Amino acid sequence: MTQNQNRLTIASYFLLALLTASLHAQAEKPESKSLRADLPYQVKKSDPVNHEVEFSVVVTPPYHCKVLKVWVPVPQTDAAQEITASKFTTFPQQVSPQISNEPVYDNRFAYFEFHDPHGAQIITHRFRARAWNLHWNMNPAHVTRVEQWPSSFEPYLKPQTVAQPEQFQQVIQNINAGFQNKGPGLIGAMNWIDRNLTYDHIHASLQADANHAFEQRRGHCSDYHGLCATMGRALGYPTRVTYGLALYPKNSPSHCKMEAYLPPYGWISFDLSETQKLAKQIQSDKELTAAQKTSLTQAARERTLSGFRENSWLLLTRGTDYQLAPPALKPVRVVRTAYVEADGEILPEPDPANIKKREFSWMTSHRYTADKPFKKPFKDLSTLNAD
Repeated sequence: MTQNQNRLTIASYFLLALLTASLHAQAEKPESKSLRADLPYQVKKSDPVNHEVEFSVVVTPPYHCKVLKVWVPVPQTDAAQEITASKFTTFPQQVSPQISNEPVYDNRFAYFEFHDPHGAQIITHRFRARAWNLHWNMNPAHVTRVEQWPSSFEPYLKPQTVAQPEQFQQVIQNINAGFQNKGPGLIGAMNWIDRNLTYDHIHASLQADANHAFEQRRGHCSDYHGLCATMGRALGYPTRVTYGLALYPKNSPSHCKMEAYLPPYGWISFDLSETQKLAKQIQSDKELTAAQKTSLTQAARERTLSGFRENSWLLLTRGTDYQLAPPALKPVRVVRTAYVEADGEILPEPDPANIKKREFSWMTSHRYTADKPFKKPFKDLSTLNAD
């Protein structure tokens, strides 16, 4: 073989190596390299607060119950919150929990099984939580459209069946038409919900039910965000309902938000119901001028639409329609504070914020102690000036 032939052969091998490396790089760097369902929050954090949490579930089993089963969601550390010193105790029966994660959304649960319980059983979870104010500063003009989402997003794109499909599709078409080349249609869905839904704790599903919200045009936080999540998926965006705890005294400690995956920002948290309530508070404030009301209402809505989560809210669960770990009688729609079964029957879920309720099969009690005073952004108007 001549010297030129050697050089040609070496060059060929080199080009082949480059081509092979390029092909491998393409195979290893699909769309999912930048679009990841497990992407940590890409967010600006500020004003951390440390909370000492003592959270109890008081369960009253039926008379002569043989087996009482209770699942309690366990908060996890992530990029937005830190959980330490977690410990469960029970009274009067001493039962150790089984801790495990369900496979779809990786939610963690503490499972308790009481045999022949006599009277109420109290499960108490004590832990420390560090939470921040979270600002995504999302600019709708910078959100990119995705034609084909990686398979890891499948659980977040699965639509909820809507009982009024024609009316629902008409709303989605109108939102799409109104937001062509004006940023993500999800913003249009949020605006539609703000215009069309009324906050109502008595007529609420407690299950993030899009059908309830769309048909009744009312509900509480889970209905607002369940419908918005369904609309977001119909518009082509991965979404998930998130349930957590408001870390200050409330009759109903649970509160729901919604997250949507908007490239290049990743997962962003939105709270539509609390923003609507805040806007109504502003409009009814007799000490504010008309100009101040307009300015503050706009600031409240802009804060929400840019992505915001407060340092007095703690994430417990993500997602809808999944099987608990260990499995329950059937998959759950959501878990707010606990899920309970007694002798093979699901105990009804309480709504302590419903003033007409007088009977509960179980209830929560809770105490939170913060290391410093903090403002409630959806109640304190001065937080809008600060933002």
